[in-house]
Amino acid sequence: MRMRPTLSWTPTEDLPPGTTDLEPVADALRAGNVLVLSGAGLSTESGIPDYRGQGGSLSRHTPMTYQDFTASARARRRYWARSHLGWRTFGRACPNAGHRAVAAFGRHSLLSAVITQNVDSLHQAAGSEGVVELHGSLERVVCLSCGTFSPRRELARRLEEANGGFQPVAAGINPDGDADLTDEQVGDFSVVPCTVCGGILKPDVVFFGESVPPPRVEHCRQLVREAASLLVLGSSLTVMSGLRFVRQAAQAGTPVLIVNRDPTRGDRHAVTRVALPLGTALTAVAGRLGITVDEEATARTTD
Repeated sequence: MRMRPTLSWTPTEDLPPGTTDLEPVADALRAGNVLVLSGAGLSTESGIPDYRGQGGSLSRHTPMTYQDFTASARARRRYWARSHLGWRTFGRACPNAGHRAVAAFGRHSLLSAVITQNVDSLHQAAGSEGVVELHGSLERVVCLSCGTFSPRRELARRLEEANGGFQPVAAGINPDGDADLTDEQVGDFSVVPCTVCGGILKPDVVFFGESVPPPRVEHCRQLVREAASLLVLGSSLTVMSGLRFVRQAAQAGTPVLIVNRDPTRGDRHAVTRVALPLGTALTAVAGRLGITVDEEATARTTD
């Protein structure tokens, strides 16, 4: 029987309370060799909602699964209609203070690497280098038949040409880039094929129900083994793809620090959880370290 992905998590034990004390985070960064693991909560201040926080998209939206996408042309039509509309907003999002602080920590050689569960590429837009995109990026498209990669902006242009006049009003945008549309709004939206072989195009992201490529997982595990501490930013750690690295670090005696306003599935493994907004917290930490966080970011173009 095909299983639906884990979309929610409810604490079944007493978890340590959150704190507003930022000094443990500052101390870890002062020591250097910090591995960052970021989640959707880091991008909420850029206008991209998260899945599970207050007002999270899961209260109104079930993400597409890999099984549904590959099995059903109707599901692909619905996905691409929603994703095409969402891309007009999602692709223009700018890095926020949290992303810029992480980039500043990297420039000052305080980080060993950044692993992100996000698919928005905002870490790179903020200036972070060597980011491991655990779940891929919406800025790329891959053909499921021939494996050819192409830029999302190219697909957006083709979809615009194939769907002239497609201008529905969405109820909201989701962390995976989807816009909330009804079946009536999707209508007879035209999906375009791969220009190389005519195959099915899919965003280069790991859908719910799909596995992260094993070499990518092993690379992340190696980063955890080499880090002095693991700093989790804006992830509820509900899904195992991120939680496994927290468990690995804790089992090895590597300190885990979490900045997330709500409790997370990894709290019992952490030495602290700072319950503050990411932008505010990370900017404050940068100030304690004497680091200036760039205040300007350039919007990306989706043309």
